[in-house]
Amino acid sequence: MSPQRYALYITPPPESDLWRFGCDVIGRDALTGNLREGFAPEGYEQEAWRRLTSDPMRYGFHATLKAPFRLRADLDLFDLMDHIAAFAQTHTPFDAGELHFGAMAADDGRAFVVLKPRGQSKALRSLEEAAVRGLDSVRAPLSQQERLRRNAARLSPRQRYYFEAWGYPYVIDEFRPHFTLTNAVPDPAPIVKSLEWEFGLRVASPEMRVDAISLFGETEPGGDFRILRRFPLGRSQRHRRLSPRVAAAAFID
Repeated sequence: MSPQRYALYITPPPESDLWRFGCDVIGRDALTGNLREGFAPEGYEQEAWRRLTSDPMRYGFHATLKAPFRLRADLDLFDLMDHIAAFAQTHTPFDAGELHFGAMAADDGRAFVVLKPRGQSKALRSLEEAAVRGLDSVRAPLSQQERLRRNAARLSPRQRYYFEAWGYPYVIDEFRPHFTLTNAVPDPAPIVKSLEWEFGLRVASPEMRVDAISLFGETEPGGDFRILRRFPLGRSQRHRRLSPRVAAAAFID
């Protein structure tokens, strides 16, 4: 089965302690597809902690560049990869600032616990806007179901415009880079404190290094997102085209 939706995300290098930390916290490795058992911050039982991370577990540890979208009907996975490879080649790696823990408000008064870079990285904002605009030609138009699911009445006028123009409301001027670590919770402060302690013990550097763009695919409607390929920035890349059947089998595996 081909992926239902795709997304372009920033992910740390898979060999990094930041990647291992993020996968342990949310409970799944989006590169291997394997669950990560055994982690719970101080004050939380493992089973209770897993209930708090069910949403980020599905999407994988990432910061969003281009939110999940359906591929245009006349394109296939390797057309998409060609576009991303060409895009990645025109950008170079950069540091986006030190990561710190915080909370990002949800619509209902609760908040997500997140890792986010300090300050405003011009390079990161430039990369995001370039990806949103430059790769939008591969995206299928919004369906009526997608419009209803977004509930545009809750959005600001600018967010509604972005949603219609680019398929996602939180882009360009509304872009707030972050790695989501939990579901929306009533009181994020105790979780932030516990995770700060774990982060200090396990991650050598808080610096957010952006050296690649990761293409994710959704296994089935409502299913998990997996990393299909990382595209290093500033590097010429080639990939071998496979038959649709072989490509689908490789994704499922």
